[in-house]
Amino acid sequence: MFDSKKPQPDTAEHDAWFPSEFSLAQYVPPMTDYEAAEPGTVTSGPRKILMIATDERYLPVEGGQLFSTGNHPVETLLPVMHLVQAGYEVEVATPSGLMAKLELWAFPAKDQAVKDAYEALLPKLKAPKKLADVIAHELGAGSDYAAVFIPGGHGAMIGLPSDEQVGTVLRWALDNDRHIITLCHGPAALLAAGDAFAGYKIAVFPDSLDEGANVKIGYLPGKLTWALGERLKQRGVELVNDGMTGAVHADRLLLTGDSPLAANALGQLAVEKLRERV
Repeated sequence: MFDSKKPQPDTAEHDAWFPSEFSLAQYVPPMTDYEAAEPGTVTSGPRKILMIATDERYLPVEGGQLFSTGNHPVETLLPVMHLVQAGYEVEVATPSGLMAKLELWAFPAKDQAVKDAYEALLPKLKAPKKLADVIAHELGAGSDYAAVFIPGGHGAMIGLPSDEQVGTVLRWALDNDRHIITLCHGPAALLAAGDAFAGYKIAVFPDSLDEGANVKIGYLPGKLTWALGERLKQRGVELVNDGMTGAVHADRLLLTGDSPLAANALGQLAVEKLRERV
């Protein structure tokens, strides 16, 4: 039934494409591996998480076609679910202040817990803060943000890697001993901080899949115009994974995961590390 490996057209934009039916059948299970933890109330220290979402939808690929993307819902919501369960309040910001874009074609259709988390976060996704306003009014040594969270999805490769505001927030986190949490293609945003992460080890989505299988099975309408892992290595970042296995990694206060398979484990790791600091 779902054997077509041809990308599906996104008729909202010229020459834009969703993943093929075949690739979605391979990559989008109806349920996630979310494991609810015991609720825990944060009673001291910063109590908010700053989530930097993408406000862009279309990623150019080789040949000029556009991949209709955004932030991956599982990579966005599972870490948020763990953080909220632990007692943190998640605030959403985008560079423009315009609504966050999600890859809703990757939503786990039968996972009620994820649906509930999406509905709860939706008002903030639709009306996020403008990142410049967060920088101007909410950051500093005494900020109530305990961590910065950058979800994955190919949309994180649009704009965020060169956005000066994103770089400012990441350098603030490093300078003020705040955690940075990101996964899959989200580490593209680390490029906005220049060489600040040189010497760090991270888990990230493997270039080999974006250059090979993801094109062959029609997940992408063409090869990406630049390779995320290779660009990170050029900035002195060391990659700890070659494949997509659900790996997570902690290096100092930088917490990373390799794919949607890592979303649950990364949320658990983030809560563990944040509680250690409290």
